[in-house]
Amino acid sequence: MKFARAGFSVLAAVLVMAVTASSVFGQAAHVRWDIISVNFAPPFTVSAGGIASTLASDGSHITLTGSGTFVAPAGGDGSSSATTGGGMWALFASGATTPSATGTYVVTGLVRWEPAPFPPGGPPPREDLIEPTATRSTGLAVLRITYSDGERGILVVACEGVTSPPNMFEGVTATKGFVDYKSPVAPVGGVDANRTLFHIE
Repeated sequence: MKFARAGFSVLAAVLVMAVTASSVFGQAAHVRWDIISVNFAPPFTVSAGGIASTLASDGSHITLTGSGTFVAPAGGDGSSSATTGGGMWALFASGATTPSATGTYVVTGLVRWEPAPFPPGGPPPREDLIEPTATRSTGLAVLRITYSDGERGILVVACEGVTSPPNMFEGVTATKGFVDYKSPVAPVGGVDANRTLFHIE
């Protein structure tokens, strides 16, 4: 009986420690993502409402706007349907400047969120007009989306910082139906396009 009571006490202590650790290290993350617009002249600002493009293997590309929120499960594992947001899309044939199709899309779920430990942005410092009280973050989010023409796809939103390793990228990739727009267009200095940002609350 004494052995059983001692074993129960040890088990109870382990469970208490596990619950405590879970509450400290496994809290759900509330994240906002944006394809951002950057003002390169004074006043230097970052705001929502930017555009980003990514190319398919034949040189065609999709250009997207968008923002939204998601709740990442505690511990970072698993998907989530706690999402909002979406934006607009436009398809362009290789070399074309006029879209062949346009529409909107909505986010229907989170596949994966991976925050990164590198500070976002670069010089000069810019005023955050999106969520100035939230914590800015780099990272990568994989989102399920549905297009207004009925096709489904995946949107990958990635944000890097000036100290990020070269295997990270800035911008978006996407799929639409059976087409993989797998090559993000890299941001260019002084050009307001192909940049993203995360805010964690």
